[in-house]
Amino acid sequence: MSKPTQKTTTPQGGNQMKPSFVSPLLEKIARQMGVTIHIEPRYRYVGQIARPDGMKRYFRSTNFDLNTLGASEIARDKAYAYYFMKLMGYPIPTGEAFFTNRWCSIIHSRRNQEMAYRYARRLGFPVIIKPNGKSQGWGVCKAYNKKEFTQAIRALSERENIFLVQKVAPGLDYRIVVLDGEIISAYQRLPLSIIGDGRKTILELLRLKQRQFQQADRDTVIQLDDFRIANQLKRAGLSFNSVLLPNSREELLPNANLSTGGDALDVTETLHPDWQNLAIRLTRDMGLRYCGVDVMTEETLAESPNSYVILEVNAAPGLDHYASSGADQRHIVEKMYRKILEAMLR
Repeated sequence: MSKPTQKTTTPQGGNQMKPSFVSPLLEKIARQMGVTIHIEPRYRYVGQIARPDGMKRYFRSTNFDLNTLGASEIARDKAYAYYFMKLMGYPIPTGEAFFTNRWCSIIHSRRNQEMAYRYARRLGFPVIIKPNGKSQGWGVCKAYNKKEFTQAIRALSERENIFLVQKVAPGLDYRIVVLDGEIISAYQRLPLSIIGDGRKTILELLRLKQRQFQQADRDTVIQLDDFRIANQLKRAGLSFNSVLLPNSREELLPNANLSTGGDALDVTETLHPDWQNLAIRLTRDMGLRYCGVDVMTEETLAESPNSYVILEVNAAPGLDHYASSGADQRHIVEKMYRKILEAMLR
């Protein structure tokens, strides 16, 4: 059994972690619908749903028996997903995939870290560096020079063999969630940031934000030793001991994932029909029924798409952090998981 990415205790005796957000929610909805559901009791991370005809359906956290295996595997591999999206005419970030030096020595490839750096120089710094197969914003870096580039690759190499080097795409970061040709939710994703009050230090503000996450039952852990935060502060001429001016906002990470401390601004009700059609079409073209479509655009989603790139498609979008951002969002997520359960019963 592989180690869950959410916080839970593993059978191998790993760290004490939090059970999946999905299991108790599906359990609650199943009871309301009169559906038989079995949650594995020790870790509460996986479950079985019994259809009326005797067929069984399974889930593992946010991975449901909806998407086919092949389509899900392609979505998990960003480089392959980019290839097919580009083939079908969807705009994607300018970038290429490379291998860590260790992996190059195993597969006998020349696409090593040195080649990646030369490519980054041709693109022009800053560049985005991200793992090819990870999700939830893990390892995403914005490197402004060779030192930061090397630092990012060194960190990635501990857990990943393949990484992407991309040109920075300007704009706002959005996620649109699709299920069976229907838009379930859409929201803008904002990076981890703090708002100054003229009194507290940046470190105090981060600790306060962490307490707010805990009070909201959000399991995000702000990694104070994350080199990306240190680099961001250094570029801004700040440190953990700095005090920000009242109402001044400072972004601390290069990615806008909610799992790394970002915030969500719901835009479902104002989503333009052309964006709806785009997300539904892309989900279908990638062979998926359930998908989180991540886009970067300099416009808002209330306007018709003009200039944008598809950051990635996610075949198992996690919405626990989104759900914890407010009562309305919680209601949206509960409705969505009800639709997912209904879809698995068909």
